[in-house]
Amino acid sequence: MKVPISWLRDYVDITMDIEELAERMTLAGLEVASVEHIGSQWDREKIFVGQVLRIEEHPNADRLTVVTVDYGAGEPMSVVTGAPNLRVGQKGQKVAFAIAGARLIDGYSQELRYSTLKPSKIRGISSEGMVCSEKELGLSDEHTGILLLDEDAPVGTPLVEYMGDIVLDIDLTPNLARCFSMTGVAREVASLTRQRLRADIPEMEALGEPIQGQVEIEIADPDLCFRYSATLIRDVKIGPSPRWMQGRLLLSGMRPINNIVDITNYVMLEWGQPLHAFDYDMLRNRKGHAGVSDDGPPVIIVRRAKPGEAMTTLDGIQRPLTEDMLLITDGGGPVAIAGVMGGFESEVTERTKNILLEAASFNHINNRHTSQALKLSSEASARFGRGVPASLTVPAAKRATELMRQLGGGTIAKGVADVYPVRQEKKIVEISTREVERIAGIGIGDEGIMEILESLDFRCEKRGDVISATVPDHRLDISLPADLVEEVARIYGYDRIPTTLMGDELPSQGRNESLEKEESVRDVMAGCGLQEVITYSITNLDAVGKLYPEDVPPREADYVRLANPLSSEREFMRRTLMNCLLETMRDNLRYTDRVAIFEVGRVYHPVEGEILPRELRRLGIAMTGPREALSWLEKEASSMDFFDLKGVIEVLLGRLGIRKWHLEPAKSATFHPGRTARLITGKGETGMLGEVHPKVIEAFDLSQYPQQPVCLAELDLEMLLEDACLAGELAPISRFPALSEDLAIVVDEDIPAQRVQEVIHRAGGKFLVGAELFDLYQGPQVSPGKKSLAYSLTYRALDRTLTPEDVNRLRNRILRALEKELQGRLRA
Repeated sequence: MKVPISWLRDYVDITMDIEELAERMTLAGLEVASVEHIGSQWDREKIFVGQVLRIEEHPNADRLTVVTVDYGAGEPMSVVTGAPNLRVGQKGQKVAFAIAGARLIDGYSQELRYSTLKPSKIRGISSEGMVCSEKELGLSDEHTGILLLDEDAPVGTPLVEYMGDIVLDIDLTPNLARCFSMTGVAREVASLTRQRLRADIPEMEALGEPIQGQVEIEIADPDLCFRYSATLIRDVKIGPSPRWMQGRLLLSGMRPINNIVDITNYVMLEWGQPLHAFDYDMLRNRKGHAGVSDDGPPVIIVRRAKPGEAMTTLDGIQRPLTEDMLLITDGGGPVAIAGVMGGFESEVTERTKNILLEAASFNHINNRHTSQALKLSSEASARFGRGVPASLTVPAAKRATELMRQLGGGTIAKGVADVYPVRQEKKIVEISTREVERIAGIGIGDEGIMEILESLDFRCEKRGDVISATVPDHRLDISLPADLVEEVARIYGYDRIPTTLMGDELPSQGRNESLEKEESVRDVMAGCGLQEVITYSITNLDAVGKLYPEDVPPREADYVRLANPLSSEREFMRRTLMNCLLETMRDNLRYTDRVAIFEVGRVYHPVEGEILPRELRRLGIAMTGPREALSWLEKEASSMDFFDLKGVIEVLLGRLGIRKWHLEPAKSATFHPGRTARLITGKGETGMLGEVHPKVIEAFDLSQYPQQPVCLAELDLEMLLEDACLAGELAPISRFPALSEDLAIVVDEDIPAQRVQEVIHRAGGKFLVGAELFDLYQGPQVSPGKKSLAYSLTYRALDRTLTPEDVNRLRNRILRALEKELQGRLRA
């Protein structure tokens, strides 16, 4: 929220430097994101408040005029302008006037560009100054006309003294709804700086006929509308609001429209109560007739939308409504979406004469849901969505109504039409000095606590050892003693809370082995050259369905669905990491040709009969692109494939101390046939890995490199960590030399090499210290249906040097085992 200091001073005296105030507010929870100095670039010697003395036709141009301006110097100055709001024959307007040498924003540039004003001749007429627009001064993008100041603007005053200001841009968290107004911020500043708040309860001068009989109000759904108040102003004149109001709205980030709309926005910013002005003559009675008639006055009915109902909002868009949305209706149908946006038919236009002003209190959760469902966010919905107290409707309505009388010349009907079915509860919270000391660590006594709370409008009463605090209506966030402790601590100053040490010894710390192992997995993955990513745990079924292009689409019943998703793309809790990793890969391939990523995250499986799902940890890996960077040694780098992914998993299993594992061929709609395997460990099937199916690659828009494999794996991290043993076993190193030999074994082509290696290791026993596959051959020298696997075997003993006879016995034992178990034979 943007807070102009000049506006803030109406309610509280500012007694400290603005930078110091901003820091104090930030430390109290109202984070001041920036401090903007409006007009700091206006040269006080070059830019002034001026007054138009006369406006004459330009002798050589139809669309230009010559304006003579008094700006407080000895002689008035004549300048040439094309501003349409300065017409020949007019005089007396107050303007922002710049003389030669002034540095202004170029009003004709699309970009922010400054230029220095120089004397010139325009169509033969000398012009040594300029009457300035809002854009040239940096106030807004308005450049069609020049800026007109209020009539009381002092001529000759440097413009920076008259219009200069400082604006605090405050980042308000949802729990600070009370500060979405000038009076709310002023109340905080008054408490922080020990000043008095000036915020009198508004009144209005009502001289018209009583409002009773001129409008009917009915609340059909009091669970969604707690209070609805309305006032009536007749015979208003629609026009621009005064310059002071427009200036404050602009500094607060809102665009002036006309006096009536500007007043509703102004009071919303001032008091925090959103308002809406209806064209009273466009509202219909219960029989559907507009205005007052023999059939009765206009009626306002607050109700839920009916099935299939729709309405056109102020932005001209026809919006379908659902039955959980709250509407403001008249005798003919919807005229506004409650707390979100008004209707097109009843909006205030330049022809409007009579105004019905609405001030209401709505259910903040329902309002937030409606705003999100319709994708309609506004200043009003931002406030209603955080909660607006019902007690604020009448004061805000009276304040705005009186302003409409003063600035629109209207006559106010006596009284306020007020329906209040759900009274705002009065809350009393008790707190003690001991509680403040225990939680906040500050000891300021009962008087200090009461002083702070009373500065925030709490009514305090001492009752024995406790302080009974009556919560003010605007503090919807206070319900517990801890809430009061927070108020005391932040006003006292978090920076003033003393540093203390614990009075007791720290408890003994136990190891979290599961977390240690999880971190080890991350370390291993990073050591293999992969980068960790964190993806959304909320996805959509369309994205998941892309993993199974030829399979049955995922069922909603198998997923945990959010009750209130922000968008259709984030609607279900994920059951797999794979689609999230492929989406991340797709996004990164726009900028690089190589992606190697991993994620340690949770997936969510619903449990029948349970509210909460099972949260299971998974490890996902995705790799694609060149195996190595291009260099003068390798001009064409080969792409990563299944074996690169397999190598990463082998390293991971080795570092986790998992010795018993193997891969089995597998089939999956997600993976390429023949290039897919399942990982089997001592705990059972632990995951799936392989190259992604071409149709899945196409579905995820990864086909920009058609010959480049995409490797993907997802492993059950819970099972891996249960089987892991980070405490590695140490083995003695033999001081005797090793003997090596190569064996080429012929086996059936469907027997995995890992199975052959397992038999070799088991038969070789403790003297076989290494068996590495270095060649695979299928060709003329091997029978059809067979393959030759060549292994390099290394033998070594701890207590002696092995002889050739020892090696022969070991070799023969290995060959017999291969023949017996796999029908393998030594290749001739």
